[in-house]
Amino acid sequence: MKKAVLLVLVLLLAGCGYSTRSLLPSRFRTIYIEPFENKVDYMNTTERKLYIPGMETRVREAVVDRYLFDGNLRIGNKDTADLVLKGQLLSFEREQLSLQPNESVQEYRLRVTVALELVDSVEKQPMWKETAFAGEATYYTVGPLAKPEAQAIDEAIKDLALRVVARTVEAW
Repeated sequence: MKKAVLLVLVLLLAGCGYSTRSLLPSRFRTIYIEPFENKVDYMNTTERKLYIPGMETRVREAVVDRYLFDGNLRIGNKDTADLVLKGQLLSFEREQLSLQPNESVQEYRLRVTVALELVDSVEKQPMWKETAFAGEATYYTVGPLAKPEAQAIDEAIKDLALRVVARTVEAW
């Protein structure tokens, strides 16, 4: 009986498919992240978009930091990197999630949306393309879980960066 239980445990643990390695082919070792373009249409008076100056730079910096933290790809220069990530900041949105009894907003969701393309530098072919890739964060304006919107913006950008790196190295 003990042997059967031990065998089942060994098989279960051995069958777990989790890995911290990249699923990219081993020939990809470096990535260059181009400066993100700002495509937020904040001047449109019929559908005014939220805009924070320099957000495209903050998004790029967060993506670079996340690749450095992940460690599966090194940051390379434009001319010699194996992969090139191109990005465009499309929108920054704030959505009301819940109201207080006096009709003031209690909780918001922030969403930062980008368009992305990962290109194989050698083959000059796109590996994947995303037309609307988003990072999100929620925050409360009142109560014990309240936090400043600036902190929630940082969290949404970090969430986006995490998703970008996962999209690249997990190859899904």
